Amino acid sequence: MYKILPYTFEKAKQLGVYIKPSTRKNKKLDIYDGNYQYITSVGDIRFLDFPTHHKKNGKEYAEKRRKLYHIRHKDYELGTRGFYAKELLW
Repeated sequence: MYKILPYTFEKAKQLGVYIKPSTRKNKKLDIYDGNYQYITSVGDIRFLDFPTHHKKNGKEYAEKRRKLYHIRHKDYELGTRGFYAKELLW
């Protein structure tokens, strides 16, 4: 099971969504709107994200990984699965 770190909780609060560890296979987070209605699941537990990189490899390395992630995933529309993954995990 994925351990949600404070960074991700803070990002969720800024977006006005609620998160909890996913019940879906190989996913990190289940995302819910303000009325606790399910929106989507994001993040693959087999890959690291910004808070995990930061914890394991340090801030400098994590920042480089985040920059590369944002370059690869720059065109997601608001409310899509990719948008939430980018905003909450990176």
